[in-house]
Amino acid sequence: MKWGALLVCLVLCLSAGAIGVMAGSGPSPWFDALRKPAWNPPNWLFGPVWTTLYILMAVSVWRIWQTPSMGGRTLALWLFAVQLAINAGWSWAFFGAKSPLFGLVVIFVLDVAVATTFKVFKRLDLVAARLLIPYILWILFATALNAMIYELNK
Repeated sequence: MKWGALLVCLVLCLSAGAIGVMAGSGPSPWFDALRKPAWNPPNWLFGPVWTTLYILMAVSVWRIWQTPSMGGRTLALWLFAVQLAINAGWSWAFFGAKSPLFGLVVIFVLDVAVATTFKVFKRLDLVAARLLIPYILWILFATALNAMIYELNK
């Protein structure tokens, strides 16, 4: 069950990334036409970064899933699922709806959801929480980037 659970977590997290791709994320005539700050990463960087982050997230939630059921595990798993859904929703809001403003609203909610998930994970498994740190740093960077793209294009 232990390794099967890890596989489930990997599929779940990587599927959230696939939903983002299906929402039309990435280079497109609309996205290419947007003004972006000089510190906008090259498009090729996003795929490897997000794949790595989804793998770290999968291992993190897998560790939580393996903790004893008492002590907040159910809450932690629900919070993780909610933030993962919001994560997938950002791609739709920004790219699918072609709205940097809608994306900015969604990513602010994502920031709060991930911070809350981190806090609950930390109480259950410090390693699981620490595995979320690269994700937190990246979405904070993404929040700043989204805000700048909105500001440059409003």
